[in-house]
Amino acid sequence: MAQNKWISLLTDAARAVLRALGDSSRGGGGTGTSGTGTGAAGKSAGARPSRAPKPGPSGPGGRRSATTATAPGTGSYPGDFTGRVRAEYSPQPDGDPDPGEIVWTWVPFEEDFTQGKDRPVLLVGRDGGWLLAIMCSSKDHSRDASDEARWGRRWLDIGSGPWDAQGRASEVRLDRVLRVDPGAVRREGAVVDRATFEKIVRAMDRR
Repeated sequence: MAQNKWISLLTDAARAVLRALGDSSRGGGGTGTSGTGTGAAGKSAGARPSRAPKPGPSGPGGRRSATTATAPGTGSYPGDFTGRVRAEYSPQPDGDPDPGEIVWTWVPFEEDFTQGKDRPVLLVGRDGGWLLAIMCSSKDHSRDASDEARWGRRWLDIGSGPWDAQGRASEVRLDRVLRVDPGAVRREGAVVDRATFEKIVRAMDRR
């Protein structure tokens, strides 16, 4: 009888040990053979999943696309205007920049919108809160017309006017339309007569 009692006690102890080992393996506390867990413990022990990178600004050199125009006054250039310009001739002697006027403002370089220089532009229309403009120049681009054409640049002679204090003949660039923040206009130059303005618009439509 004593021998049977000891056998029964040993059997119960062995069963208890086996139950404990089984509970430990099912609890997810170990790393397992794969090294990764699928339960809550496995998620907390594993690396945090990485987020997909946010898309950056589009356009050459990481520039902002012309179709994503931010509001004027933000201090950033949204990109050149690429749609069809709805020309507007509405100069007003009120000190505010209006289409039909030549004004001075900061013009960004094509290859890098973060850099540019102050220069005269002719205002030709509007795009929401932005003014649309084309660049003016006193340089005679007919001397390097073939090189300008190779880069897709088109110029039109508009003669001289009160916008140039030295009375030099001017040209306007037809193939690039700028967005201008009305609050960033440095100073006004002069009003282009309507006949010259309409000549410019017709030439722009032929681009």
